Amino acid sequence: MTVIADRFVPSSTLERAAEAIRRNPTIALGVVLLVALAAVAVLAPWIAGDPFRQAPIQRLRPPSERWWFGTDQFGRDVFARTVYGARVSLIVGISVALIASAIGLLIGLICGYFRWVDGLVMRIMDGLMAIPSILLAIALITLTRPGLGIVIVAIVIPEVPRISRVVRSVVLSIRDQPYVESAIAGGTRSGKLLVRHILPNTLAPLIVQGTYVCASAMLIEAGLSFLGAGVPPEIPSWGNIIAQGRTFFQIAPWSIFIPGAFLALTVLAVNMLGDGLRDRLDPRLARRM
Repeated sequence: MTVIADRFVPSSTLERAAEAIRRNPTIALGVVLLVALAAVAVLAPWIAGDPFRQAPIQRLRPPSERWWFGTDQFGRDVFARTVYGARVSLIVGISVALIASAIGLLIGLICGYFRWVDGLVMRIMDGLMAIPSILLAIALITLTRPGLGIVIVAIVIPEVPRISRVVRSVVLSIRDQPYVESAIAGGTRSGKLLVRHILPNTLAPLIVQGTYVCASAMLIEAGLSFLGAGVPPEIPSWGNIIAQGRTFFQIAPWSIFIPGAFLALTVLAVNMLGDGLRDRLDPRLARRM
């Protein structure tokens, strides 16, 4: 480690990593938790048993050396179902965050830069924000068959306006900046101007907002599955596991507490990552660190 102007400058990869963790502990902890959960979800076939296998003679067994998280009312391994349930939550959260961010970014850029479309499109966005995700999912499922894709669509629709409003506010704040006006005076086309000068300034708030959308999508999916309006009941998801175990809560509380704890831990990790990125990407907060 070298010293420059009374400041310690890391000189190796490990030292740089240690310095980054020291300056951004919430980001590091959030990333570690999410990577661990993602690894568990990917390796589910190798580290967990069959989540669909029923053993009625072993029903409602408490956690033990054989059944780490106990069994449910059908004798199914709660550990295996919880591990496989991580797949559903992560797929929904990441998919909703990516799709909503891409659509919201496009709408926000257009509405913030082209004033003649701003009024009409943003009023449509305001109308979509008034639609509760749960009611929209129930309406879509009554028209189609329940499935993971329907859940993702039902959550994406109300989340797009929130991201588009964030991007639009950023575009409005920098649209009249001198360097943007200079680019316009120099004959830069609108498309090139948006991509080169405006889009980079929207990425930081977009990433932060995307993490919160991811966490919100996981909670909404669990709520929809708990109400029977999410993924089909035969698919192991944390919401389905909690819904199926609520009847036996007094004699088998582990069937609710364990998947609920994993859901809370995942949402906490995503929120910690979002808070850390906000502190890191905000220039005013970054100067204080």
